[in-house]
Amino acid sequence: MQLTVWTYEGPPHIGAMRVATAMRGLHYVLHAPQGDTYADLLFTMIERRDARPPVTYTTFQARDLGSDTAAIFKDAVAAAYERFKPEAMIVGASCTAELIQDDPGGLAKALALPIPVIPLDLPAYQKKENWGASETFYRLVRALSGPPPAAGTARASADGRRPLCNILGPTALGFRHRDDLIEIRSLLDRLGIDVNVVAPMGATPSDLGRLGAADFNVVLYPEVARVAAQYLQKTFGQPMVETVPIGVAATIRFVEEIAALTGIDPSPVLAGAPSRLPWYSRSVDSTYLTGKRVFIFGDATHAVAMARVAATELGFRVVGLGTYAREFAREVRAEAEVHGIEATITDDYLDVEAAIQAAQPEMVLGTQMERHIAKRLGLPCAVISAPIHVQDFPARHSPQMGFEGANVLFDTLVHPLMMGLEEHLLGMFREDPEFHDGAAPSHHTRHGGPSPAPVPEAAQAALAQPAPPPSQPTAKDTVVVSLWDAAAEKELKKIPFFVRGKARANTERFAREQALPLITVETLYDAKAHFGR
Repeated sequence: MQLTVWTYEGPPHIGAMRVATAMRGLHYVLHAPQGDTYADLLFTMIERRDARPPVTYTTFQARDLGSDTAAIFKDAVAAAYERFKPEAMIVGASCTAELIQDDPGGLAKALALPIPVIPLDLPAYQKKENWGASETFYRLVRALSGPPPAAGTARASADGRRPLCNILGPTALGFRHRDDLIEIRSLLDRLGIDVNVVAPMGATPSDLGRLGAADFNVVLYPEVARVAAQYLQKTFGQPMVETVPIGVAATIRFVEEIAALTGIDPSPVLAGAPSRLPWYSRSVDSTYLTGKRVFIFGDATHAVAMARVAATELGFRVVGLGTYAREFAREVRAEAEVHGIEATITDDYLDVEAAIQAAQPEMVLGTQMERHIAKRLGLPCAVISAPIHVQDFPARHSPQMGFEGANVLFDTLVHPLMMGLEEHLLGMFREDPEFHDGAAPSHHTRHGGPSPAPVPEAAQAALAQPAPPPSQPTAKDTVVVSLWDAAAEKELKKIPFFVRGKARANTERFAREQALPLITVETLYDAKAHFGR
């Protein structure tokens, strides 16, 4: 186990909470010590939900460990049933309670409640949050979707009705899941396809009993729904559509795959210009962004999708790609090979920061942690994946998926670079005689403008003092430490901020190789010529 101040995923019982909180009529009894109730804040303060998660904690204390904690759990289950009257329950232990091995599933079964009670075995010290969400959803689907059809039973024909599908994957605390779902439902409706069940988000346990009636399943978030969809495919013979419709090209593939599966003509949906991203990315304002170096990190679904959008739809160059989701490392490594790079598979944010520094990108696309890393490095950043903070749950409609999601992506990825150019131009002209900070407004005449305020004599005397000479370079362990003189620092500021860090690093490296103790303007341009060859 490694101590850290940040983690990309919580323990698996947080994933179970995401599923339970997304559903209706389901209650989660969590065997947990006092203090593990912090998870409620993830939903009420970060996602800004108007109700607490449907979770009952046993909240046993240290003094209870010498008595019967199993009885405390059984009492909590019975009280939760009497109070909430849910359609079904899931029961399990938090990472701390797992150590006392009270067997929540067996204890709940002994109560013989008149509702389905699904035990969760979530090994907190081997697995993490997304796996916990996937395992919980799979257990619910397996327990509640009903028995497989009898051998020889034919699937109901779609003749005389519109094709029917299930949408699987959206959960509570998911990155833009609410907005993605709205977009995908609209897209399916325009194709002439009805939605049978959306799960987990908004579904009840009885809704899960109707999953087998659909013709196929749409898997929006494989981290959560792939295992459950594979079970439905094996049990009910339902094919699954696993193309994630993030970006224009992927949305077109998504529509075409569903059309081929159902025999529907996709041309009415694909006709015209359903997204403004392709035109925007070819416009004059965007062409200067072609070739910009971008580093991408997040969950596997969003990281892979963003790499394809960045490279093929916006003309960026992907110089880094990675994920913290080790269960999907194979998919991320395969995508990284397409871009000629090695994937970063880690759940240590310090490794990610080192990889970003080594890649020297001009933009970072990542999680809330990469936002902090990019800020420290002076790089523009856009958040494209969980884990996320409150500002990534906007009140407005802001999907990532579908054609409207592609428009949102263009704004998300391009505007930070556009604003960076504006900052650079302001910085370049800040000391220009006409545009510097102390210049009079341009609509005033040269002689009619306001006179500058007089400078006090004490300040004039201070300004007249010669600048102190630059400190002498020092050596440490025979490595030359190069210092920047004032003129070189001033010249460096003329370089756009999103490549300034790379220019500084290359110049300092050049100076070390040449054993130059002081970096001058000439050194800056010599380094540029050296690395430009």
